[in-house]
Amino acid sequence: MAILAFDTCLGAVSVALRYRAGNGDWLIREAYEARQTGHAERLMPMIAEVMASAGRDFTQVERFAVTVGPGTFTGVRVGVAAARAFALSAGRPVAGIPSLEVIAARARHVLGPSAATRALLVATDARRGALYCALHGAPNSPGAPALLTAESAAALALEHDALVIGSGGPLVAEAAAAAGRTITTELPAIEPHARFLAMLAADRLPSATVSPLYLRAPDVKPQPEPVARRP
Repeated sequence: MAILAFDTCLGAVSVALRYRAGNGDWLIREAYEARQTGHAERLMPMIAEVMASAGRDFTQVERFAVTVGPGTFTGVRVGVAAARAFALSAGRPVAGIPSLEVIAARARHVLGPSAATRALLVATDARRGALYCALHGAPNSPGAPALLTAESAAALALEHDALVIGSGGPLVAEAAAAAGRTITTELPAIEPHARFLAMLAADRLPSATVSPLYLRAPDVKPQPEPVARRP
């Protein structure tokens, strides 16, 4: 199986092709660029670079994978639109996976045994005093992303003795400190990575298309309708 995975949700563009070698071992080719803007301009060139480095073409891709959010409105839209286009043109399925789940998988890899069995609260800064949060590895926790205040996120982390991961960690720690409590934070600069997206997608049931997971409306105000002038 060959899986082409890409992420544009937050502060990076990440692409990975995970495929089997002739001996059955998994191989991976990847590209990663940290950037706050220009996701749409860099995504396709990076995909082309990864495919070329692997010596593969799109007819050999059996599944696509994309982070569906939450994240920036533009970033989520870029990734989902590309995944839909690839799936439609290639006639292949696509797996849509939340960005926070990919961050959790990457965090466990980076932190190693110390985080293998511990609950993780992934929290990324959603601006306007809110955080995108998802609890992973806690009993009866679905891991579904939610939009929370820092105070609510701190309460959730304390309830499950969770390690807080992501850019929202300092805000969660500050809220906990204001309540006289202490939480542990790690990896405040961590981003989703397509390598881990591809690994998750290998065990995920794909579908014909994907939908974005925004959690809230974009930070864009509608423009007023122009007033027609009288002749």
